[in-house]
Amino acid sequence: PHKFYIGFRYVHPLTEEAVEEMERDGIERAVAFTQYPQYSCSTTGSSLNAIYRYYNGRRAAPKMKWSTIDRWPTHPLLIQCFADHVRQELDRFPPEKRDDVVILFSAHSLPMSVVNRGDPYPQEVGATVQRVMEMLNFSNPYRLVWQSKVGPMPWLGPSTDDTIKGLCERGNKNLLLVPIAFTSDHIETLHELDIEYAQILANECGVENIRRAESLNGNQLFIKVT
Repeated sequence: PHKFYIGFRYVHPLTEEAVEEMERDGIERAVAFTQYPQYSCSTTGSSLNAIYRYYNGRRAAPKMKWSTIDRWPTHPLLIQCFADHVRQELDRFPPEKRDDVVILFSAHSLPMSVVNRGDPYPQEVGATVQRVMEMLNFSNPYRLVWQSKVGPMPWLGPSTDDTIKGLCERGNKNLLLVPIAFTSDHIETLHELDIEYAQILANECGVENIRRAESLNGNQLFIKVT
């Protein structure tokens, strides 16, 4: 029974365009529903601020009543989706290697300046990982790692690429990458994880088997989450 609108921060349709359309349509009640499961001021916070700036810039009160769903890191169906995708990919490893596969849960990193201000993102990503591994009965060794650092300032670590290198040096050469903070494919899964790490870096390090768990994308169970 609900009408949906899509708003992006940096590509069209922009958040401001979506809100403008909602105002024209005479919507009375609206829910700002982030598609980032874990909250960060740099992602969900930025998107919610875009809604605030839309009204503040026009010096006009909203015509509709707003509420928010700003995080859902341990939603049971979300955890089930991630666990299912991990199991599916583990089954594609050679049977004799399967129990030795190290699961690398990779999330977009944050500058330490943001983390040190108390951003809850690292803890919420960690909570997601913990619940997924509980559902998997801690079947494999695992690490929470961080990708996509930009610039010279300190960022949250350990980095995904350094972890891959370190594991290989210690003889752990069967790896499964899991994009734990992304629910759909984009450049950071399709290029950074699939090409930069799973192809180029893995070849340089001598990885035996490396796979990447499928993003949730159009998973029918995931659709029920939302």
